[in-house]
Amino acid sequence: MRRDVFQAIADPTRRAIINMIAKQSLNLNSVAENFDVSRPAISKHIKILTECGLITIKQHGRERYCEAELHKLSEVSDWVQQYKQFWNAKFDALENYLSELQSKKKLAAKKKKKTRHKGTR
Repeated sequence: MRRDVFQAIADPTRRAIINMIAKQSLNLNSVAENFDVSRPAISKHIKILTECGLITIKQHGRERYCEAELHKLSEVSDWVQQYKQFWNAKFDALENYLSELQSKKKLAAKKKKKTRHKGTR
């Protein structure tokens, strides 16, 4: 089954594995030692990350090392970027609306203050 990057980052354990491997190449045992889950569970996470293309496994002697392939995360970045643009436009519009309301409120307060001062003379 071919998985996508979003499936990989949906799980906090897989995100933690990606974070660890991004810093340095680690063998499978080193990865597993950092988690309170079984070795087969970690192997399943590694398999999913490999299927998504976020890590590669390289054989060095008898050891298998995980190496990060973070360029695949650009899919996530691109997807997030389109929503960032959408929400930035919405927040800008909200900021303009609130500024307009605040200006109207200040203007109304000034008029009310002037009206009170005229009435006391």
